[in-house]
Amino acid sequence: MKSFFKTTTVFNLAGLVFAWLIIFAFFWWKAPPNFHSLDNFQTMARQATIVAIATLGMTCIIISGGIDLSVGSSVAFVTVVIATLLMKNYNPWIALFGGLASGAAWGFVNGILITRLKVVPFIVTLGTFLLVRGAAKGLAHNRTIDSPTSWLNDLTTQPDPKHPVWQFWNYAPVGVWLTVICAILVALMLRRTRFGRHIVAVGSNEQAARLCGVPVGRVKLAVYVLSGLFVGLAGLMQYSRLTLGDPTAADGLELNVIAAVVIGGASLNGGQGSILGSLLGAWIMTTISTGCAQMGLDNWVEQMITGAIIVIAVAVDRLRVRKD
Repeated sequence: MKSFFKTTTVFNLAGLVFAWLIIFAFFWWKAPPNFHSLDNFQTMARQATIVAIATLGMTCIIISGGIDLSVGSSVAFVTVVIATLLMKNYNPWIALFGGLASGAAWGFVNGILITRLKVVPFIVTLGTFLLVRGAAKGLAHNRTIDSPTSWLNDLTTQPDPKHPVWQFWNYAPVGVWLTVICAILVALMLRRTRFGRHIVAVGSNEQAARLCGVPVGRVKLAVYVLSGLFVGLAGLMQYSRLTLGDPTAADGLELNVIAAVVIGGASLNGGQGSILGSLLGAWIMTTISTGCAQMGLDNWVEQMITGAIIVIAVAVDRLRVRKD
């Protein structure tokens, strides 16, 4: 437990904020003048929503000692499910719950395969990465799915700027506030509940946790189902942003999510992680993506930067583990 709380210290969070300030200052200097405008901040907040929501589940998985490479594929599958249900004239609420259920279902599949077959999460989720993406393309008949307009399209839409200052909730779309609420709930769950303590215990020392009576298999399964639920929510935000079902969407999203969590202080060895740190990691990744786009840099540059960040973050994690 001591190693878990270490990541939530003021020093660690201050380091993340300082890193973001350096990145932001660089793009302020190099990017167009509108990079530091309020409108751009609002745009960045909307763009960060998908990665930030997915990091909530991924943080729990990594703390428990696992990993999930199927996040991007599952998000794409969720957009297809939502668009298909809306296209068939189902109520938007049914489409919403259908998307969440499909995300949780794939999380359940990952959890069952990992706990029953005793296969390492990397191999299982590498397989479901392809399986889910193929299922999304099959369900969509290898094309995008247009759907009728509904209130689901407005979840990531910026509200009307004409509003009183005291109505602070109008400064960001519903999806951003939903992300904040979910983040608070997950952080409280990890800190204050027995389930949260079990997640940390399993990731810190699975064998010791089992000897102490922790139902390791059930904890792992619950963590993957919970993560699948957040993936479903991230898929909902992806649909709201695209306004259609796209089986090729969110390609490479899992790398951004894992990078955000590791940047935020989570250890790939398990037992260590922070929701606030993961959100700051997601914000750093979004800042880099937005800055590169506004500077007109090619996509391969952003991919190289993301890869370098992952390597550096893992190297720092390894040094931290050796020092502990």
